[in-house]
Amino acid sequence: MSENGPVHQSTSPRPPQQPPGLPSLKGVIFASVVGSVLVLTAAVLFALLPGALSEAADFRAARPCPEEGGSVVENGDCLSEWPATVVSTGTGRSNKAVAHWVTVDLSPEEPSFRIRMRGDGPVWRELAPGDRVTVFAWRDLVWQLGSGELRQDTTRTPDREPAVRLALGLTLLVVGTVFLRGAGWLHRRRATRATDTPTAQVVVVMAATLVAAALAATAATVTDTVRLTLLLAAAGCTAVWSATVLLLRGLARRRTA
Repeated sequence: MSENGPVHQSTSPRPPQQPPGLPSLKGVIFASVVGSVLVLTAAVLFALLPGALSEAADFRAARPCPEEGGSVVENGDCLSEWPATVVSTGTGRSNKAVAHWVTVDLSPEEPSFRIRMRGDGPVWRELAPGDRVTVFAWRDLVWQLGSGELRQDTTRTPDREPAVRLALGLTLLVVGTVFLRGAGWLHRRRATRATDTPTAQVVVVMAATLVAAALAATAATVTDTVRLTLLLAAAGCTAVWSATVLLLRGLARRRTA
């Protein structure tokens, strides 16, 4: 063979290139994982709700304790008030959050105990050792502390956390469902090798998700029962998604016209 003869190079087959605009497999997997995590987190929050919601309902229905005797006082379901003396105040860390504490003494015969306040409210800022305060209790919970005309909730007030947990669970459920639905949509587009993704379609779906999540969270904070909350959230989400479908169909007809 001549020294300057042609050289034959071996060519290995190139992997097929993905058409521009085609959804990637990583995108499908990412949407599936995020959606699954959000839905599972919402399920855990819902599983922890029944007892907390029942306690919150009992707290809202409680009435002040009568001054003398009675079965309400005996079972501890009434709202009681106890005079106490401030021993000390302070701040600390609890679960990486700043905690504001007040240590009080009910009587010389009983040990002092600490109360964690909700934020650095007006009562906590004004207190000093030796001040007289009023402890507001329900069952075994100190839910509020009073100083003169001022009142401040503690972190153990059972009326707020369940509603916040329900609102968060509904929000995560709505957003997680959208992610799972989006994963299925991306998978179908990969299967059909569809590459056109109108920006307006993505924007409309994102806006609808925010509106549906906001409606679900609002329903959890303005109603007292789970059934009514779920009914309002379902009605709101149905209305939002129905309007979204109609809008997307209108955009698709305009695009193909």
